[in-house]
Amino acid sequence: MAKNTITLDTAQEWAERWKKKKGDYVGHHKLKAFLIPGIDVTQVMSECGVTNVRAYLGVDEDHVEKLMIVGVDADGNDMIDESKGFYIYDFSEPCPSTCNKKAPFISGE
Repeated sequence: MAKNTITLDTAQEWAERWKKKKGDYVGHHKLKAFLIPGIDVTQVMSECGVTNVRAYLGVDEDHVEKLMIVGVDADGNDMIDESKGFYIYDFSEPCPSTCNKKAPFISGE
């Protein structure tokens, strides 16, 4: 199994939590960006048939915002099937805590 992956059930739980709390979720108003390690982007892009990636928002059980990434085929369909090596990746780290450290773009302030 690839590193930094989650199950479809977990992804659905996180997405539902984001959806339900989107308007009033405490951290939602502080979230500025996500840090996505390059090695993990390479990993999802190396899955057979992946031409693009799609990102979904979620909130985990610890109330941390998450960016879940899936491979997308040439027809625009999500490729999610662990038995075939198509995973849901949870490798992002929210900003604040991993924000850009200097101007001119968004910083941790």
